[in-house]
Amino acid sequence: MDYLSIIKQPISSELDDFIALFNQSLTHEDGMLGQALEHIRKRTGKRMRPMLTLLMAKCFGEVSDVTQYAAVGLELLHTASLVHDDVVDESSERRGQASVNATYNNKVAVLVGDFILSTALLNVAKTGHQGIVETLAELGRTLSNGEILQLTNIQNQEISEEVYYQVINQKTAALFEACAEIGALSVGADDELMAEAKRFGQNVGIIFQIRDDIFDYYDSSEIGKPTGNDMAEGKLTLPVIYALNNSSFDSMLKLAKKVKAGEVNPNEIAVLVEFAKQQGGIEYAEQRMWEFHAEAAEFIEKRVGDPTLRESLHAYLDYIIKRNK
Repeated sequence: MDYLSIIKQPISSELDDFIALFNQSLTHEDGMLGQALEHIRKRTGKRMRPMLTLLMAKCFGEVSDVTQYAAVGLELLHTASLVHDDVVDESSERRGQASVNATYNNKVAVLVGDFILSTALLNVAKTGHQGIVETLAELGRTLSNGEILQLTNIQNQEISEEVYYQVINQKTAALFEACAEIGALSVGADDELMAEAKRFGQNVGIIFQIRDDIFDYYDSSEIGKPTGNDMAEGKLTLPVIYALNNSSFDSMLKLAKKVKAGEVNPNEIAVLVEFAKQQGGIEYAEQRMWEFHAEAAEFIEKRVGDPTLRESLHAYLDYIIKRNK
């Protein structure tokens, strides 16, 4: 099934307008800065986050300049955070393309990230909507806190599903939550609807991250990262957390602590990956995804009246949970 075509169908022209405005915002005539921004523009993803903003706005009103500036501001904030994250993580690639820090250096990458962040603020200011400005500012704080929480969690010896959700709520789910919220805010949705839209976005973000984490247990050139990459970075994700907390293999617990200490080798990672699979970790993670999917689908049935938009949002949910990269 061509999920992306179904998702885009009710917002096709609005998405074109978003892309034009986003690309314009990421353009500069000056030498190195202009080149770096062009480098970033070339690695466009599927626009899942801005599409969610546009869909939410269209469900409860009409997409306006306020919606578009807010969507561009949020996507620029996200883009800036990725540029900075690549510096923090010492990543050499992003979406199969050389990262800004690898192409230039860390100093350039930090400054380019700062420029994009300031451009995000400029676009959000153009909305003239205090609630949207506050939402985006709070999102920036949440994303930074999520990154710090993830770094401190690596040193934390506790292997907890609760902490796992705390991290992904502040790193990934917060982005999707903000997308849904600003879409609804931009068309004047009431507080009750806003809260439900935010919860929908949060569920979408949790599903998105769990699916990403499951990918790490399989080696695929399509996905663009080797098996166990998260563990190599000191991160334990849901499948192995479940396996560790629902079995009594002391040897596996010792390996998990080596992961957190940054002392694990590729062979030990392979053992932990296989252990997670054998102990039902993948099945458990998939079950949790479908539970969040069910709650999100309930919101669509309850709150979205237009059949085309309802079909689009269901396709959005299905795409996120069934995607293979």
